[in-house]
Amino acid sequence: MVWTGWQLQWTADGSEIAARDASGRAAEAVVVLVDAAALKGESALYQNEFDQSLRDFFRRGAFAALPGETQVIPTLGRSAERYVVFAGCPLDAPTAKEVRIAAAAVGKTLAGLRMGAVKWKVPSRLTDRLGLRAAASACAEGLLLGSYKKDTAAAEGRMLPQWDLRFDLERAEEAEAWDQGFLEGVRTADAVCYARELTNLPSNILTPARFAQEAVELANRSSLLACRVYDENEAAAEGMGGLLAVGMGSVNPPRMIVLRYAGDPDSDEWTGLIGKGVTFDTGGINLKPGAGMEEFISDMGGAAAVFGVMRGLAEHRLRANVVAVVPAAENMPSGSAFKPGDVITTYSGKTVEILNTDAEGRVVLADGLTTAIREGAGKLIDVATLTGAVMHALGDVTTGAVTNDKPLLQAIERASERAGEYVWPLPSHPEYRKMLRSSVADLKNHGGAWGGAIAGGLFIGSFAEELPWVHLDIGGTAWMWEDRDHEPKGGTGVMVRTLLEYFRGDSGSNG
Repeated sequence: MVWTGWQLQWTADGSEIAARDASGRAAEAVVVLVDAAALKGESALYQNEFDQSLRDFFRRGAFAALPGETQVIPTLGRSAERYVVFAGCPLDAPTAKEVRIAAAAVGKTLAGLRMGAVKWKVPSRLTDRLGLRAAASACAEGLLLGSYKKDTAAAEGRMLPQWDLRFDLERAEEAEAWDQGFLEGVRTADAVCYARELTNLPSNILTPARFAQEAVELANRSSLLACRVYDENEAAAEGMGGLLAVGMGSVNPPRMIVLRYAGDPDSDEWTGLIGKGVTFDTGGINLKPGAGMEEFISDMGGAAAVFGVMRGLAEHRLRANVVAVVPAAENMPSGSAFKPGDVITTYSGKTVEILNTDAEGRVVLADGLTTAIREGAGKLIDVATLTGAVMHALGDVTTGAVTNDKPLLQAIERASERAGEYVWPLPSHPEYRKMLRSSVADLKNHGGAWGGAIAGGLFIGSFAEELPWVHLDIGGTAWMWEDRDHEPKGGTGVMVRTLLEYFRGDSGSNG
């Protein structure tokens, strides 16, 4: 048996997760992972009297040992710890996703108990089957992502848990690999929570200009990152007509944000990562209904994911070269706003007829793709809360994808499987492109009532200039209306883990 310890602490403003050696505080709770097979048998789980209590819960159907279930048993002085927290997790054939869900449930339970010093027994059945680093990483991700809480402006603020964790490993030689995997999970969770923080910010705070300042501050964190921001005058000089059209109705002018991560000096290949950065979307002249409009602070969820990926790339120091582009704008109705019937000229030179000002995300992304191409990107991935239509097809569980390059999409799908996120390809048959034909311009920005998620994706792909391209529509997955497993109410940070896995590569050894 060997112990390895970690102290996890959010900064005061919740913007960062710090990980350091555990302080050695006496444990207040012990966590034990169990599955149904163990409960049906007679093998020791922790201590006999607590084991028998848990098996009694199991026989009565009060605890099934499923991922996401916990059972707390107070020790009442019969053990050094105050509580035993049994957590359901399949141990014979576990997946990383199931471990994340189990760890998220543990995090929520411990937070509810106000327990900070924790001893966690790690069964060899788990690490032998899933692998030490994968199990440790999933454990860290689930624990941190599950216990994250959205910030609040209320007087009492929010309580983010701080932990001293000691992991009980069965073999001494496992400690180094466990620690490596756990730190990887902490870094990934930090990147996701950063994206969540951005998504949850009110739009009176996160204006396009403040978003650009956030990019500058992000770049200052690492020598591998560099930032360039185009203000509205520079965007006009460049001819970024799509970005300017969407942003012209607001008193907060738009910005084109470019972040570069140079992590592979031996390669001249660059991937463009483009995130929709509409910091608030009223729909413009085609005004949205009032009910629920407040949730459109999340219409920059794609940009938040891109920022999270860039932060994660720098923290993991992955070998990749990525140019991230965020067209940031507010879509507001006013006397200066763009209107249905307008014809605009995008950065690429293509003209677009505006049929609906609430189909604005694709218009700013058109300029975003062109910017990434001019910055040297050889393949393109865009992430956007693009459509409500994708929810009709896939609900709030799965991200929709449109592509012109199956190998690129397949690589992202493999990454999503490792990350435990879902991506599903939508068709892109030539017949769908007819929906974008205009009689007065090269394209129109709205294809009608049917196939909206496909039409929106294909519109963006029209600006890829034949480069390999994948569009990820997170319109249903970027925002939760209630807690689910390790996804909280509010911004989810979806696609950060998938894209970090993509840049890590299929071998998982990048960095």
